[in-house]
Amino acid sequence: MFLTISTTGTPERPATDLSFLLHKHPDKAQTFSTSHGTAHVFYPEASAERCTAALLLEVDPVALVRRGKAKGRGGAPDSALAQYVNDRPYAASSLLAVALSSVFKSALRGVCAALPGRAEAPMPLRVEVPAVPARGGAELVHKLFGPLGWTSVEVEPVALDEQFPQWGDSRYVQLVLEGELRLADALRQLYVLLPVLDDAKHYWVAPDEVDKLLRAGEGWLAEHPEQKLITSRYLSRRWGLTRQAMERLELVRLAETDDLEVEAVDNAVDETTDTEDKPVPLAEQRRDAILEALRGAGASRVLDLGCGQGQLVLALLKDVRFTEIVGVDVSVRALTIAGRRLKLDRMGERQAARVTLLQGSLTYTDKRLAGYDAAVLSEVIEHLDLPRLPALEYAVFGSARPQTVIVTTPNVEYNVRWETLPAGHVRHGDHRFEWTRAEFRAWAGAVAERDGYDVEFVAVGPDDPEVGPPTQMAVFSRSDKTETEKEAKAA
Repeated sequence: MFLTISTTGTPERPATDLSFLLHKHPDKAQTFSTSHGTAHVFYPEASAERCTAALLLEVDPVALVRRGKAKGRGGAPDSALAQYVNDRPYAASSLLAVALSSVFKSALRGVCAALPGRAEAPMPLRVEVPAVPARGGAELVHKLFGPLGWTSVEVEPVALDEQFPQWGDSRYVQLVLEGELRLADALRQLYVLLPVLDDAKHYWVAPDEVDKLLRAGEGWLAEHPEQKLITSRYLSRRWGLTRQAMERLELVRLAETDDLEVEAVDNAVDETTDTEDKPVPLAEQRRDAILEALRGAGASRVLDLGCGQGQLVLALLKDVRFTEIVGVDVSVRALTIAGRRLKLDRMGERQAARVTLLQGSLTYTDKRLAGYDAAVLSEVIEHLDLPRLPALEYAVFGSARPQTVIVTTPNVEYNVRWETLPAGHVRHGDHRFEWTRAEFRAWAGAVAERDGYDVEFVAVGPDDPEVGPPTQMAVFSRSDKTETEKEAKAA
């Protein structure tokens, strides 16, 4: 396997800076032992005008089979000759990607103490790989590298046999990339996309491969149009790992959209305290009130929007009249906890068919949420910044449009009754606001009038004659139902 990385330079910025960024001296040919063979790094040319670094990986296919011990791609249990005579020593694949990450570890991280500014800046690069297995052909190669900032992506198919052109092309291509990129970015792209093009990993894909993919894909994978294909192939089509990676990439995308840190978006779970209100009986009363309203509306297919750790989903599962329950949350951690709370991995097939957990942001329209009988927003809206509230209103009332929407939120007037809550403080550190009863009714009334709903208000918890209940609840019912729908409900 062979790969070269070239750059050009000027007297002020000589091309030999490449050697500093790669942490490999241009006057030496260096050898490194990797898990799949011996890697050699050398410089065919090194001057101020032009510098080329070459990585040559020698793979012993016999040793690869023996080391595999009949496991994985390199050690199939049969005695086929293909185990020993194959493209492993010649074609760029996951083996070369592993060598790349091992030999150029610091360069992949963008670390260079000698030239820190150079490591952070784009530079003219030319990457050549003489033989790349490409399952999907030249078209797929362009789809993968085209959106990544390269000004030129040259893909030349390799003939199956030059002496017999009528046999057509092989599945291999010669790849040449040119453009102005950070060296670290170029190396990370190669690290991910070489095994993706081969559509194979030559070692066991463990759960830590998800972390490796996200580290190498930082800054480009979350927005890549072929993200799903890249993720699936990189993780050897292990669907559990692929789903986990896609959820985390979606979280990255949402954070970048709102110009936030991922941790700021994935904050639905407080690791030091329970997210339920204290005392616990109030949380139970709130769930009971929601369940009663859902039953009164005749709902059977229910969305729990902002489901958090899954307390309401669990309560819904205990009532057989709720035939389909979907919990939605932006937080991967919250969904993981919810899955454990629900014991999804041990749930019977019939019961498991009733519940689905989805990652999604409630401030974006989502076609998956359309067509349900009811949606619940329990203690959710107060976690949003007020400027984001109209987006949630449209996503739920304007786009998803369930027949019934139930919204609960704290009544800020009641806060004076909490002895442990300092004056002027909200109930939870992540609450962006808490409304009075008048403010909540005004908001709910405006939403109902604009989006074609009727609304009723329910007090949850002890209804104090001076400050009202601790929790206020609004039950929205669509007022634009067809006559058939009205008659069916009346029957």
